Amino acid sequence: MKLAEALQIRADLQNRIAQIGTRLQNNATTQEGSEPAENPVELLKELDAMLGQHEELVTRINITNCRTTDDKGETLTRLIARRDMLQKKVQMLRDLVSAASQLTNRYHLSEIRVISTINVADTQKKVDDMSKKLRETEIALQQLNWTVELL
Repeated sequence: MKLAEALQIRADLQNRIAQIGTRLQNNATTQEGSEPAENPVELLKELDAMLGQHEELVTRINITNCRTTDDKGETLTRLIARRDMLQKKVQMLRDLVSAASQLTNRYHLSEIRVISTINVADTQKKVDDMSKKLRETEIALQQLNWTVELL
């Protein structure tokens, strides 16, 4: 199985586990004299099985990420960390550019003048450069995910 397939199965398992949690809550109580729509004991058995599958899959994914390297010798784990860092930094800089670009209308010369504390154009250029690095990192991850076998 390819790593990308395992990642998709993991995502599906996570969704199914969340759904079972909701189903358990919905069937935790019932009116006296009636039966719940689903048996909570059976749902708990199903939950245990899914959690076991999830644990095994996550372990294998993590081992694969630690042992797999790209053509530059960087592990998938490092690429994932870089991608996550770039996503956060790009989003924060985008928010900063947005806040610094807000225009404040002054109706009288006596009103306080609000100015930007950063160079918006330079910061936007940084955002564009980091966004490009983020795209390249994401592409490298996706290529490896579809070529690497799950360990």
